[in-house]
Amino acid sequence: MTSLLAYITWDVAPEIVKIGPLTLRWYGLLFMSGFVLGSFVLSHIYRSERVSPQWVDVITIYMLVGTIVGARLGHCLFYDPGYYLTHPLDILKIWEGGLASHGATLGILLAVWLFSRNNKFDYLWTLDRIVIVVALGGALIRLGNLFNSEIFGHETTVPWAFKFVRDTEHLVNGVAVPRHPTQIYESLFCVFLLVLLYLMWNRTKEKTPRGQLFGLFVVLLFTFRFLVEFLKEDQSDFESGMVLNMGQILSIPLIFMGLWVLLRAGKWPSNPFGFAPRDLEARAAAEQAQKMVKSK
Repeated sequence: MTSLLAYITWDVAPEIVKIGPLTLRWYGLLFMSGFVLGSFVLSHIYRSERVSPQWVDVITIYMLVGTIVGARLGHCLFYDPGYYLTHPLDILKIWEGGLASHGATLGILLAVWLFSRNNKFDYLWTLDRIVIVVALGGALIRLGNLFNSEIFGHETTVPWAFKFVRDTEHLVNGVAVPRHPTQIYESLFCVFLLVLLYLMWNRTKEKTPRGQLFGLFVVLLFTFRFLVEFLKEDQSDFESGMVLNMGQILSIPLIFMGLWVLLRAGKWPSNPFGFAPRDLEARAAAEQAQKMVKSK
């Protein structure tokens, strides 16, 4: 019996509004929404562990720079190094598109290390909390890919398939065909990670084994990424004919890194839970004292 829902026609414009040379796109809105919403979640986490939420503003800046720079350099070096090494100024043309999640991962790891070193936070303690909001951001970014009609899967007959009619690079005999909406698969998996990691943190909070959440996040995310790549169209021409594509190759070392951290989680005798400045009360008292001085 033929399914009543043969496929979903996706014909949504990637632009929300265009005013002169300025264009507001769904991808940009969802990308920034991850940082805005994530700051509220991270503030709640910090308050719950008696860490001042003022640190959230600081780490958000580090994360924003690390994510954008890492994602852009990752795309240029992993997927088209020949072109960008001969046209280095084009690396700056981020408005033309081209961001890689593996590059963003490396950028985030470096940004969090710099933040932790400069502000006396334990590196793994910070990563254990930041991956919760990274999962939220990942879910929103993959929805942005959906609105861009990009990073989708192979042709399929599943009833929830999407026909991306705005894409003209992957036509079959000149027409768009139903494909796996892999952007939705990845977005939903990130939502699952968000819920799982938050519940695990909420159960233990400051007693969370050092590295547990970060290790679990990396293993699950990049294992899923490795598997879902089998459903995806290649992102670059050079991947054609490869047994494993670039996304899968880059995922393998991250999976092993996550396993190593996960297996050692909480097993550092002198530092089983990590550390952070427990300065919420001190900062609140200092702010109250300043208000009293100003009111005199």
